[in-house]
Amino acid sequence: MPTDPPDWTELPPDAAPQAPPADAAPRSGRDLEAVYDIPVQVSAVLGRSTMQVSQLLKLGRGAVVELDRKLGEAIDIYVNNRLVARGEVVMVDDNRLGVTMTEIVKGDRPA
Repeated sequence: MPTDPPDWTELPPDAAPQAPPADAAPRSGRDLEAVYDIPVQVSAVLGRSTMQVSQLLKLGRGAVVELDRKLGEAIDIYVNNRLVARGEVVMVDDNRLGVTMTEIVKGDRPA
């Protein structure tokens, strides 16, 4: 059943969303508690490489895939597939790796 588009002229003038005043206090941590338990996917990308499927199928144990990064160059850190930071690989334990954030990326930058 088709519906007519809403008639926006019926809205009272004060129904439009208002921006917070310039002197409004910043949100406290308590305001954000609702999102603290939402899981996010964090990925640290060491580098990228492009190859043909035929080359990929020839790879075996011990094969080396050359990446587009140099040794010591910052790696990209993504949260939910969005670039948010750059960092360095660090050793956490004798056999575990971690990432130290060295730069927070503002806005969208091409990966």
